[in-house]
Amino acid sequence: MSGHSKWQNIQGRKNAQDAKRGKIFQKISRDLYTVAKAGGVDPDGNAALRLVMDKAKAANMPKENVQRALDKAAGVGGAAYQELTYEGYGPAGIAVLVEVLTDNTNRTASAIRSAFKRSGGELGTSGSVAFQFDRKGYIEIPRGEEEPELDEDNVMMDALEAGADDVKAFDDQFEILIDDPKSFETVRDALEAKGYHLQNDEVTMVAQNPMAVPADKEEVLAHLVEELEDNEDVSAVFTTAE
Repeated sequence: MSGHSKWQNIQGRKNAQDAKRGKIFQKISRDLYTVAKAGGVDPDGNAALRLVMDKAKAANMPKENVQRALDKAAGVGGAAYQELTYEGYGPAGIAVLVEVLTDNTNRTASAIRSAFKRSGGELGTSGSVAFQFDRKGYIEIPRGEEEPELDEDNVMMDALEAGADDVKAFDDQFEILIDDPKSFETVRDALEAKGYHLQNDEVTMVAQNPMAVPADKEEVLAHLVEELEDNEDVSAVFTTAE
């Protein structure tokens, strides 16, 4: 049994790492599309694109993923992509926001509707759940494994002095929230200047009132989120799950 348990633990950690890596790739793909759409797909003439491409390289993002995002921005193949948001309720009444980038709205809507239906949820209309989220700046700072753990008081003081509005301490990381997305870059740059390693930094959607998920619905909700995130048209998935 111990061997089986050890394998389960290893597999569980691998699945968690794969899920986090997938979310990071999604975020970078979205950023690549956004900056390339605004400033062109040539990194030599688009400083913002160069920075995101550096992030993609640091995250070991496959080159084909990077190229796919750039192709979408350039409209390669004549495809016209639309940025849309789908809203709905998953199991246990958990609100779900799904941001997509698609060249075929019928295909995407059908796939998302089916995912909600399989989970016992329901796709809603525009505005049906968006009011339950706020767009905020979000930064993760890992406590560190090889180096001595960061001092909690110092991290909180530095973050608040940089302009952050809230700092939450967890066993493996600190989560920093910036209420005004316009201040996000200022806070991020200030923390980087102090030498902090930012594991994740983005402007994202944060639930106003996170809800606890009943134990018998946790797996169903996880499958819904996983199915949505596995869809190539999906850029990001947000929920009100605690």
